[in-house]
Amino acid sequence: MTARYHPVETNDTTASSISSVPASSSIFTGDNGGPAFEDHRPLLSTSTSIDAAGLNGDIYEEHIATASPVSCAINLANTILGTGLLAMPAAVASVGLLPGMLVIMLSGIASSMGLYFLSRSAARTEGRHASFFAISKLTWPNLAVFFDLAIAIKCFGVAVSYLIIIGDLMPQVVASFSHEAQADDILMDRRFWITVFMATAVLPLSFLRKLDSLKYTSIIALVAVVYLGTIVIYHYISPNFPPPPPEEVEMISISTAFFARLPVFVFAFTCHQNIFSVYNELRDNSQQQVNKVIGYSIGSSAIIYEAIAILGYLSFGKNVLGNIILEYPPSLFVACGRLAIVILVVFSYPLQAHPCRASLDKILAWRSPEARGLKVPPPPSAFKYFAMTTVILIGSYLLAITVSKLDLVLAFVGSTGSTTISFILPGLFYYKIHENDPWHRGKIAAVALAVYGFLVMGVCLTFNIIHLL
Repeated sequence: MTARYHPVETNDTTASSISSVPASSSIFTGDNGGPAFEDHRPLLSTSTSIDAAGLNGDIYEEHIATASPVSCAINLANTILGTGLLAMPAAVASVGLLPGMLVIMLSGIASSMGLYFLSRSAARTEGRHASFFAISKLTWPNLAVFFDLAIAIKCFGVAVSYLIIIGDLMPQVVASFSHEAQADDILMDRRFWITVFMATAVLPLSFLRKLDSLKYTSIIALVAVVYLGTIVIYHYISPNFPPPPPEEVEMISISTAFFARLPVFVFAFTCHQNIFSVYNELRDNSQQQVNKVIGYSIGSSAIIYEAIAILGYLSFGKNVLGNIILEYPPSLFVACGRLAIVILVVFSYPLQAHPCRASLDKILAWRSPEARGLKVPPPPSAFKYFAMTTVILIGSYLLAITVSKLDLVLAFVGSTGSTTISFILPGLFYYKIHENDPWHRGKIAAVALAVYGFLVMGVCLTFNIIHLL
């Protein structure tokens, strides 16, 4: 089929189906297990769905929309609440308590705008098969390779952050269970634990073509998030845990460090790849119901981020580490929380390697002779599949043992892949669909969101590079 775009003369509240897209897709997952990439290939009658909580794994012949707004909101929130929680107190410390609270709120609003524009664009696709691929065929078909690049960068960066978390937390878990452990012991070496988990769990799981066995990781994700919140709240209210000196807590702090940490706020609310599964699976996918899902998920996530950021910052002050859970003294209570997060990221790494590999495959085959004339390149050969997976594993491993700052990795991911998916693409998609319509508030806001995304990418990426050098 050929995707077609027909401008329609309607207001901002009108949605109509104007395209023909492939009838089935394989949906890969994004941060913390949310769908990140729709791999559209000529399929027969089945497709594999991966939900926001991890891997659904259900093979079905027809796409049946049975999801409720509550279940979709939970899945979307589960996609949002990932490793960004660990770096949020340090992000707030870069601007002070009051501006930090405001930036979290504004980041949530900007993220919800991106979700809204993507859902409006999804309404222009045929049936319940909305995806980045389908919308790009309506709007910017020649730029699809750059969309794949943005998704690949984001997934690769998140995978690196998972390995860094393993290296940060496992030595502290060992120290909590073994008081005789010394700093020079191999069990206290972050690189040792990254290597062990990479060889024993991450590597074999990443080569699997089907990840059905990982569909229950959403339970671990929920437990880890609740446990982290419990740790932060307990140590804040505990009389045995003294607060920092008053001068360490700044209400307002103006410095260029904010531009290096702003992408962390962007990364924290990135779940936009998952809005298409919400639109496709929601029983009543009217704009009103989709807006409820966006409001519930962004609102609840913003409240949790605010709580972790405020209490974490007040507990340690402006010198709080980029990974908040590293700040707490060793104990069995804290060790179990750290171990839960380690298990979570171990099983979440393959969920990033898969969409990263799929995007890399399309990038490599973009101008190849065998893919010329096809909407989507043919499936990779066994050798190419092995080679791409190996490159992703080795590349992420080398970066993880070299870079030890979680917030730095999240800052680079947030200023590139997350910014593109959250702001730039939603704004460009919505503008292109309404290109021939009169200028209205939605169209102006979409352009403003895309411009904001380009500014965040340019300014923050520059400051992060300068900071790194």
